[in-house]
Amino acid sequence: MSDEQPKQIQIEEPILTDELKEQIKATSPHCQLIYTRMQEKIREKYCSEDEMYMTRISVGQLAGMYQMQPGEPELIVAYQTFIEGIRQWGKSERAKFGL
Repeated sequence: MSDEQPKQIQIEEPILTDELKEQIKATSPHCQLIYTRMQEKIREKYCSEDEMYMTRISVGQLAGMYQMQPGEPELIVAYQTFIEGIRQWGKSERAKFGL
């Protein structure tokens, strides 16, 4: 068996545009597994209702329609710090694939 590529097949390195990166992220089973793992890591600490609560009070505060109660700002900071750690983990995993 020969290691040479047939002449009719030309190997070209793709130009990794932002659009191509997004297409790969959307279709890659490896990226989908990373997204699944990210959700699993989040669910180990926060349920969907917790996330909706954090979002609701944060958006309400930003819109000037909600006054944070004692302890809520600290909850938001802890939640956001945790989520950003998960997001960073996902980014570093995708970076292993050049994404």
